[in-house]
Amino acid sequence: MCSAQRGERLALSVEELGAFMATHFPVAVPWVGYVEALEPGRVVMRLPFSDEHLRPGGTISGPSLMTLVDTAVYFLILAHRGPVGLAVTSSLHIDFLRKPRPADVVATATFLKDGRRLVVGRVEMVQDGDPRPVAHATATYAMPDDAGEGP
Repeated sequence: MCSAQRGERLALSVEELGAFMATHFPVAVPWVGYVEALEPGRVVMRLPFSDEHLRPGGTISGPSLMTLVDTAVYFLILAHRGPVGLAVTSSLHIDFLRKPRPADVVATATFLKDGRRLVVGRVEMVQDGDPRPVAHATATYAMPDDAGEGP
């Protein structure tokens, strides 16, 4: 059972997530988007549209969407566990469902499993004004031994 299901409080706020990223991943901060909503068991991130995210053909690139997925699940973990810098992605699977147009992408990340050693997150991505998903993904993180018992 994940911490959000037990009704526990979040370990980090949006501001604390931002400070953690600015300290540990300063180059990535302007590129990975920002947190729109944070609540127990859920993180919503927005990747603002920028030409640097486009690939030939005028669509948001796969690497941009994969970065958004990875960041959203990492933030989900940090928000619930605190600053676990050594949590690492062990797998990421993405299904591209529709061609994303040149517009913001909104990703909602939730837990599928929040275990002591492995955390699995699910991410659904949509664009403003269109509820149909452009992509769906899962990402698994391996947690370091010193990350505590977890929920």
